Amino acid sequence: MSCSFGEKFRITVFGQSHSEAIGVVIDGIPAGIKLDMEKIGKFMSRRAPGNNAYSTKRKEDDIPSIISGVVDGITCGAPLCAVIKNNDQHSKDYSKFRNLPRPSHSDFAAHIKHNGFNDIRGGGNFSGRMTAPMCFAGAVAMQILEEKGIRIGAHIEKIAGVSDSRFDPVSVNSDILASISEKNFPLIDDGVKEKILTKIEEARLDGDSVGGVIECAVTGMPAGIGEPMFEGVENAISQAIFAIPAIKGIEFGNGFDCADLRGSENNDSFIVEDDKIKTKTNNHGGILGGITSSMPIIFRVAVKPTPSIAKPQMTVNLETMTAEELIIEGRHDPCIVPRAVPCVEAVTALALINLI
Repeated sequence: MSCSFGEKFRITVFGQSHSEAIGVVIDGIPAGIKLDMEKIGKFMSRRAPGNNAYSTKRKEDDIPSIISGVVDGITCGAPLCAVIKNNDQHSKDYSKFRNLPRPSHSDFAAHIKHNGFNDIRGGGNFSGRMTAPMCFAGAVAMQILEEKGIRIGAHIEKIAGVSDSRFDPVSVNSDILASISEKNFPLIDDGVKEKILTKIEEARLDGDSVGGVIECAVTGMPAGIGEPMFEGVENAISQAIFAIPAIKGIEFGNGFDCADLRGSENNDSFIVEDDKIKTKTNNHGGILGGITSSMPIIFRVAVKPTPSIAKPQMTVNLETMTAEELIIEGRHDPCIVPRAVPCVEAVTALALINLI
């Protein structure tokens, strides 16, 4: 089923952007896990809308209500179900998109697939709103992974051509991942923040939007996790990552840059450090043959500009089959990259917890 992911730690996301509520069922979660709800709430607030100038003005608290699977704050072995209320929908803003599909949205493809019965309000279950329950499930998975010494963190690597520093692929540590997670605008180099915010504001004032790149790192993964061919670590992470709307690309390690190198430049020499085998460099991004090497897992994802923009665009009326000009009104992010950072962390946790 398209809204489910994982085998051992399986999640099923339900609801639509403007339905009464959205939520997730987690099956396979071990009993005896004490959930830190304050930590989960803080994590989810990083994704929640309406908290800053570069976010949509839709205001949702995103407070999960756990209705099964937990007793006195501790998992009991039953499937865990969490529900998040939708409190600030403006469904009337979307009525005209029934016959006028928005460029670069799912409207047209969903109309064809579901014979016109798709929920057009806010994008229905194609909406970025559905990443809220994914973030809840990911936050639970991250707590379990952290108990095993595995830490996940991501930051804004680039927005509108303005770049942050990248992780040191060899020596990225848990401290830097923790410090980034405390920031409402997650950057390694805070000195580029104003330049990026200026680019976002320029696009907003022009009725437009901008995209960017998110870099994610995982530390503490032991060597030997994963399988070759179809069940490699890259495969699992990539499948989970593309559940996030607007993700258009992914690269591991030095990614596409390796295409311009010779093997002697790209290869990572093995060394012994503190009685452990490591690599001197980490162009492979912590994964060799689909299997973890014990080096930090490093990958980057490309996020497209928000397709809902105020500028006039051309579309086709699905009833009359004639071209029409479309103007999108309502509340939309001029840049979704900052809010997508915790989503990348969350789905990465969901992929890794199934592997271990």
